[in-house]
Amino acid sequence: MIARVLVHAIALLILPIVVVGVIHRTKSLWAGRKGPPILQLAYDVERLLRKRSVYSETTSFVFRCGPWVVLASSLASGLVAPFLGVRAPLSCPFDFVWFAYVWGLGRIALMLGALDTGSSFEGMGASREATFAALLEPAFFLVAGAACLRSHERSFTAILSLRAGGGAPLVWLGSVVALFVLVQVECARMPVDDPTTHLELTMVHEVMILDHSGPDLAALQIAAAVKLTIGLGIVASLLNPLTERASASSTAAVNVLLVLVLAVAIGTVESLVARLKLRSVPQFIVVALVAAGVALLATTWGGGGGG
Repeated sequence: MIARVLVHAIALLILPIVVVGVIHRTKSLWAGRKGPPILQLAYDVERLLRKRSVYSETTSFVFRCGPWVVLASSLASGLVAPFLGVRAPLSCPFDFVWFAYVWGLGRIALMLGALDTGSSFEGMGASREATFAALLEPAFFLVAGAACLRSHERSFTAILSLRAGGGAPLVWLGSVVALFVLVQVECARMPVDDPTTHLELTMVHEVMILDHSGPDLAALQIAAAVKLTIGLGIVASLLNPLTERASASSTAAVNVLLVLVLAVAIGTVESLVARLKLRSVPQFIVVALVAAGVALLATTWGGGGGG
């Protein structure tokens, strides 16, 4: 038990750095460049921690506390998310509800920090973030509901029981599509958002952190990496071919490998797919809603869409 918790904690701290590094290296290779080291995020965070945060005179404690609330919420969500393909250290009935609203807490802290600057520019980004989140949240709960109905369980681990060949192909496929879109939207990745853009009319996440610096910016970067890794880990859990009969170590190893493969896929998408126009993003989110709805409805069709 202690060993499992320790492995989960180490993965939660180290794997995000590697995932971000793999994405950046993939994008560099597509561009014909060597790219930064895999551990570049660790170097960037170390450099930011040695600097001093600069605060505007118009900001309050809300702005100063925001990054650390975002980081704490990301780490806390990792304690209940089975992103290694095995049961998380903390698990209880309907823990996916707690997970969703811990992510929501971090999002609110980030938006309040942006609004606290008094900048209409950052307020614009916060408004967009709130709109996209309101559209996306139902998709997550539809997927979680479908997984619970199919597996007859009531915890986050229920998602892990879904397999393509387990008599529920529609439930599985709809869940994978919905969660992959969810990761792209929640983590500000292509084609929803460009994490490197500085074009005011298209920025969503980056515009909300423009005024952060030093350790505050380091906390936000680590939180974003942790959130991305957790999301990819949940998708990898659905793609993991190993069943519950396999050992926990084998399942976790395969899941980590799948997370890295998904990181390569994310980097490839960001290199080859253009960012959607802002008015098209809600339509993209509807793809997740439809896929999640199909997954939920499939639980009543021939035993989960299996015919």
